[in-house]
Amino acid sequence: MSWFYRIYHFALKCIVIFIGIPNPKLHQGKTGLLDAIEALGLKSGDNVLVVTDQVLLKLNLHQVVENTLRESEFVTHYYADVLPNPTIANVEDGLKVYQQHQCKAIIALGGGSVLDTGKLIGARAVKPNKPVTKLKGLFKVLKRLPPNIAIPTTAGTGSETTVAAVVNDPSNHAKYAATDFCLVPHHAVLLPELTTSMPAHITATTAIDALTHAIEALLSINCLKFSRGRALEACRAIFEYLPKAQQDPQNLEARAQLLLASHYAGQAFTRTSVGYVHAISHQLSAQYGTPHGLANAVLLMPVLTWYGERINQQLALIARYCGLTSLDYPVERQADDLLEHIKRLLLDLHIQTTLTEVLPDDAALLAELALKEAHPDYPVPHFMDPSACQRIIKGIAPTP
Repeated sequence: MSWFYRIYHFALKCIVIFIGIPNPKLHQGKTGLLDAIEALGLKSGDNVLVVTDQVLLKLNLHQVVENTLRESEFVTHYYADVLPNPTIANVEDGLKVYQQHQCKAIIALGGGSVLDTGKLIGARAVKPNKPVTKLKGLFKVLKRLPPNIAIPTTAGTGSETTVAAVVNDPSNHAKYAATDFCLVPHHAVLLPELTTSMPAHITATTAIDALTHAIEALLSINCLKFSRGRALEACRAIFEYLPKAQQDPQNLEARAQLLLASHYAGQAFTRTSVGYVHAISHQLSAQYGTPHGLANAVLLMPVLTWYGERINQQLALIARYCGLTSLDYPVERQADDLLEHIKRLLLDLHIQTTLTEVLPDDAALLAELALKEAHPDYPVPHFMDPSACQRIIKGIAPTP
């Protein structure tokens, strides 16, 4: 089937080349938030749905949005029960609030789970007769969403610029994505001050999530010039500014750079797709509730190691661009230097190498589901077989 997969990948590449993928209008800083809200084109007194979660409400991070909306004379309504791994019920409950108050716009404030939920609420608003389960896959919405803004409070998912929205179906232990150009938010606002209260381990795992996006984008056979440039910039910023943000959580420059890196990585992978790290990670989140960023962080090195010398050229490119190696070294040494740097970074961030919830007996099923997700959708550089996938999963399970 590999030939069929490559034909499919080529078709995806042609879509990017000849049709293109939209970008949100990027706004930065508090004046950027006001600009984005004014750009929604609403009238005084219009109702706006703010999608967020309980943690952000307790931290009072919503107040900057609330104040700006109030100054603009809009009426705010909240749906704030989004789970870390958002469910179909979250989308449907948010839709009820949107419809009940006849909202005219959606502002999603939070991490990737919140931003994805906001996208899907918008999709359901314009497709009221199409359940979330029918939005799975490519181009199932095909209709402009209500005016919307995405405001990330974590520097990792890049959801504020991507064509995808991921949701969990707990009844089937499944996690899947809706993918459509219209799911790209209309406006993205980057506010570094909203990320300073993140715990160190969340800062770490979300940043490694963004790093994974960038690396898997560069590994994709569909990686073109724009994605390559964005992914390399994201890698360089994460390697430079993640340690600074860990050392000083209030460092707004570091926080701003990590948000921009996440944004760039999102722009990269939304054009190239991701790879086996994400394919396996999604199954762990669906089966065990493992946080997505943590799953990616644990899986990144095992998957890169599995590829071996077959991805030396791409890894060496990252190492050179980020100044992590010598230009005089052979490609193999440059690639090894990058892997060693990532390994040290994960160690310095205190990211574990195993996940206690992973059961070796589940490896066969998890591998089957991961490869079903990856094939044919992910334009990976080399294809993984079930036995290799099972070995990776068993390798991150705790030692008996």
